[in-house]
Amino acid sequence: MSRFVRASKYRHVFGQSGKKEYIIENVKVTNNAWDTNIIAASGKYVSINWNASGGGAFAILPLPSPFHTISGFPHKLPDTLPLARSHTASVLDTDWSPHDDSLVASGGDDGKVMIWKVDDSAFEGWGADHWVPKDFDPVWRIDASPRKVGQVLFHPTASNVVAGATGDYTVKLWDLARTEDPRNVLSGHNDAIQSLAFNSTGTLLVTTCRDRKLRLFDPRAGSDAVRVTDGHGGIKGARVVWMGDHDRIATTGFSKMSDRQVAIWETGSLSNLKTTTIDQSSGVMMPFWSENNILFLAGKGDGNIRYYEYEHDNLFALDEHKSVDPQRGMCFLPRRALNVADCEIARAYKIAGSNIEPIAFIVPRRADGFQSDIFPPAPSSEPSMSANDFFSGKNAPRKVVDLASGASFASSAPPSAVPVPVSASMPSPAPLTPSYSTPAPASQMPSAPAITKSYSIPTPSSTTTAEPPSPAPAPTIQKSNSRDDSTLGQENTQLRKELREARELIRNLELQVEAQRANARKAAQALLDAA
Repeated sequence: MSRFVRASKYRHVFGQSGKKEYIIENVKVTNNAWDTNIIAASGKYVSINWNASGGGAFAILPLPSPFHTISGFPHKLPDTLPLARSHTASVLDTDWSPHDDSLVASGGDDGKVMIWKVDDSAFEGWGADHWVPKDFDPVWRIDASPRKVGQVLFHPTASNVVAGATGDYTVKLWDLARTEDPRNVLSGHNDAIQSLAFNSTGTLLVTTCRDRKLRLFDPRAGSDAVRVTDGHGGIKGARVVWMGDHDRIATTGFSKMSDRQVAIWETGSLSNLKTTTIDQSSGVMMPFWSENNILFLAGKGDGNIRYYEYEHDNLFALDEHKSVDPQRGMCFLPRRALNVADCEIARAYKIAGSNIEPIAFIVPRRADGFQSDIFPPAPSSEPSMSANDFFSGKNAPRKVVDLASGASFASSAPPSAVPVPVSASMPSPAPLTPSYSTPAPASQMPSAPAITKSYSIPTPSSTTTAEPPSPAPAPTIQKSNSRDDSTLGQENTQLRKELREARELIRNLELQVEAQRANARKAAQALLDAA
């Protein structure tokens, strides 16, 4: 065993469960055996698949906190409460809009997708005398499939775009402004779809399936997958999550010997980079990604939550939150709603028995100010484009929010840093000015184009006179050197972001070309068959 401990600012992260009075009790969780997370959270509310008679339903409740009680709301729910009841069969999955904390989508065993809008006044007077519960009504009803809708998922950057995995082995995408027909249908699955995930900009979608295949789609270019590869060898449930802005996908599943596994995949070729065996338990593992480069794994039927730090295509175990109460379902809070004053870097909501338990993951620090090194920008609630722009082929970077100031900006163009004065004896280096040549559309190219990138480096003026510098005290030189290093570090970070964008653009163009080639092959085959 090595005597050296890997350095990490998250090495001492611990999970803090809420007190008994902070937990929501008397929750009637669904008994349906369909494999989803059962619970979902926005910045204001949580939704739970409910055990209701006379059709399907789910509950919408105010967001509990691990630090205080919910003001004016009972921690033990009454036996009768308002529900979203319009489904005629069990609700299988819910998902909150990343751009509106009051908008939630649901998919059910009746083949319907419904969209619900929550009003804050719905929770006034809960449990008071003469209080009469009033059920929620949907604002959109979509006839998605003659069979069930197993998963629903909002688009991360385009407003009012919803994807649903249906029982006829397809993923359908809708524009909520025109719900009569789906805008695109992604096919090619040979069995039930087990999970799906968008990348951070929503230009790619990945699915896991019971046929043990991992598929990568361009959700706007054709219906066939542009990449297909073998996933985990076991037949049990597999889950997938996109690892933020990295060109990586994380999956959980089972080996042929029923060992639980977590794997990392490269998105360009869908090649497996690393597969790690976790244990031999039987519960499906639910993966959750945080922009802190931390992957959380929560197994159904387990009492613990493992978390790993991702670095250089490796997952390094940090610790695990242990509990004697097994979890039936789990979700994580959007990072923009975290309590940064208590150094809370993530928050989970765990369904254990008939309770909803909030769990805060905290970096133990004694500090009064904002800790910028453990709080990278979080996905913002502002959409980057409209649904029509997305389906028209527009790409836009995800908007993020600075958790210190609350300012939103595009993730590819962070706000400029405050200029740091530099000593006259140490001139600052000239910044590199990137310029891009615009590639032609992918449809006009036989293969993916290369992106040309050049940098103009300003040269010093020839009229500058070289005067012998006056001697400066040693402390001033040391301060100048440190400031100069800080400026270079900021420029290096910006260049790395631009390189990632260029690689993503190249990959997207390659995927578009492959999709068009696949469509051309299908058209040619259809002509041959017709002849």
